[in-house]
Amino acid sequence: MNEVLRQEKKYFMTITDSLKLCARLEGIMIKDVHNGACGYGIRSLYFDTLDDEDYEEKVDGVELRRKIRLRCYDPKSDFAMLEMKQKEGPYQKKRSLKVKREDAKELIAGNYSPLLHYEEPFAFECYGLMNRKVYRPKAVVEYKRKAFIAKENRIRITLDSNIIATESCFDIFSEKLLQYPVLDPFHVVLEVKYNGFLLSYIKEIVSQANRSEFSVSKYCLSRSAGLHYGG
Repeated sequence: MNEVLRQEKKYFMTITDSLKLCARLEGIMIKDVHNGACGYGIRSLYFDTLDDEDYEEKVDGVELRRKIRLRCYDPKSDFAMLEMKQKEGPYQKKRSLKVKREDAKELIAGNYSPLLHYEEPFAFECYGLMNRKVYRPKAVVEYKRKAFIAKENRIRITLDSNIIATESCFDIFSEKLLQYPVLDPFHVVLEVKYNGFLLSYIKEIVSQANRSEFSVSKYCLSRSAGLHYGG
């Protein structure tokens, strides 16, 4: 199991400004090895309670809240990452557990018993919580990401584009998901993640980018269409 505790800031940017920022970051930070020319793909299935408790707490700005997701980076992958993010004041705690593809498929189907086969206490915690609160799959979000890293203070800067989603099919291993855009395709989400404080030279470059801070999560964006028309 992996665990990180850090601060996170999110911003909207135009594609043009994001390209300029990427060019500058490439000169001072380490590029993620998976970046490639266009970034790498991420696909996440978000779970929530029957009454959408996690969604509502995010919208209401509840200080202590969580979200649970199952993430993969390639539909052909033989594993997925079960992750829980918890908001604790200014910090985000993220814990993640690598699960086998066949176990991930059971989680997607609403059967959480495969988690009992893992030794990590985090697996048992997820099993208990997801059964007790009746968590069910709610939405899949997919996007392209470029990431940059600085070892100091575990700084990580990501730029996410082409954000699409679906609330009708939850198989993150499917190669033919029918998805729709949840964000203007000409905009990018910039995320700045760090422990303690942000180094001044990185803070200066990021501050020069034309952007506006926001608090809406990709999960909330993915649910907006379904919740609007479902209501």
